[in-house]
Amino acid sequence: MRARDLAEEYPSVSLDSDALDAARLLAEQRLPGVLVMDKGPEPYAVLPASRLVKLLVPAYVIEDPTLASVVDERHADQLCKALAGRPVSDCLPKERQTPPVADPDDTALEVAALMARERSPLVAVVEHPKGRNHGDARLLGVITAAHLLERLLVAA
Repeated sequence: MRARDLAEEYPSVSLDSDALDAARLLAEQRLPGVLVMDKGPEPYAVLPASRLVKLLVPAYVIEDPTLASVVDERHADQLCKALAGRPVSDCLPKERQTPPVADPDDTALEVAALMARERSPLVAVVEHPKGRNHGDARLLGVITAAHLLERLLVAA
């Protein structure tokens, strides 16, 4: 199996997309993260769902988890409103890491090793045509850890 065969269409957002919309996308499609695109065919970042969850939790609750039991459900249900109107770019970690990118001809093991090394729940598959400039690159899709496991388990 090659990366090109494992790659699937995958949702993405832009840096200026609304963070609340990104959260809805992650929740509705039960995604581990979403690709964040800038200009060009290569992904700019991955916004993990866990990062948005962290942004919803007040800092005082992170520092002292016992305070979470003090917040009533009515107020807890309103936590997502904190994302409304915020751009996705504000939600990315300050030390953003470029998402892992696989070559279409990489093997499943190469993709698995890349995922493990980068500790990423997904890998973008980008084709760079030989002899052409970088602007001709093309995003073929994404391989998620769950999809990769599913395909590898078939052989087990």
